Amino acid sequence: MRSVRVRSCSLPLLVLAASVPLTGCAAVNERNLAPGAGEQYSGSLVGAGSSAQQAAMQGWTAGFAGVQPEVSVDYDPIGSGGGREQFLAGGTDFAGSDAYLDDEELGKAEQRCGSDGVFELPNYIAPIAVVYNVAGIDELDLSPTTMAGIFDQRITRWDDPAIVEDNPGVQLPDLGITPVNRSDESGTTENFVDYLHQAAGEVWPHEVDGSWPVPGGEAAQGNSGVVGAVRAGNGTIGYADLSQVGDLGVARIRVGDEYVAPSAEAAAAVVENSQPLEGRGPHDYAIEVNRDTAGSGEYPIVLISYHIGCVTYDDPNTAELVRAFLGYVVSEEGQEAAALVAGSAPISDRLRDQALTAIDAVAAG
Repeated sequence: MRSVRVRSCSLPLLVLAASVPLTGCAAVNERNLAPGAGEQYSGSLVGAGSSAQQAAMQGWTAGFAGVQPEVSVDYDPIGSGGGREQFLAGGTDFAGSDAYLDDEELGKAEQRCGSDGVFELPNYIAPIAVVYNVAGIDELDLSPTTMAGIFDQRITRWDDPAIVEDNPGVQLPDLGITPVNRSDESGTTENFVDYLHQAAGEVWPHEVDGSWPVPGGEAAQGNSGVVGAVRAGNGTIGYADLSQVGDLGVARIRVGDEYVAPSAEAAAAVVENSQPLEGRGPHDYAIEVNRDTAGSGEYPIVLISYHIGCVTYDDPNTAELVRAFLGYVVSEEGQEAAALVAGSAPISDRLRDQALTAIDAVAAG
């Protein structure tokens, strides 16, 4: 099996000028994978899944094309649930998912990939923003229990005492609240509901799932659909990947004794203080996020989006292309390309080292 390595140099404009050659790098850093300039590949990879990854994927594919121009990577942002379903059915080479595989899906993954199973790499870390559109309200603070009441449709007006208590001195309007949720099965929904489940406790009575659990309200397809529905209304509130919110209002969330705005740094901080999920395969790096943190500067409504694939592929070329593309994704250059276009948090050296282990294990069988 050939191992694909990268030159480790800073290419901050890689995604904008993909033709920048790698030959100007002074040395090769073995801990930053990506397709090296000396080994060229050809062929195509097909992925599908997370719409939250859409912007980052554009950065990754553009940067990857600059060093591997004969490889095409096609990605359909159909949502995490659809991406996992297509991958498990053998319709794609990899999936992008904002939620790790559940036990039933792991069983299907063994049927798809064989006894070597799957890898799950947390390659995209970004905050899920609580977005709102209320005329005249430029800043908004929300506690977990208030947010749970809003999205469970028990707090129905913007001047409700619970919202007033979170926002002393703010003139909140006598206006109805229209919560907007995802219509499709979504990892963004699953992460958001998991936050409400952990942080709001009994105030949020619903189980964690990728399908929105509260009937009624307004629903829209994908992150962009939720953002569009919130923008089109007045008194609307929803949740979406921070990279896609545009000029909408973004709430600060109560964490401990402070209110924290979503940012790449605050998202990365909570991930570093979370634990790996136990009982998974040797190349499965799913993370159990500590949503109920009280840590200063941590933002707990965080989306960890995974790349999911087979450790062993039937086709040798597919295995090589998966190693090459994901090698670029986890490299410093790849993470910088995603951060540039999506505002995501670059993965830590610890997560990169884990990813290297899994990527090196990908082979043909």
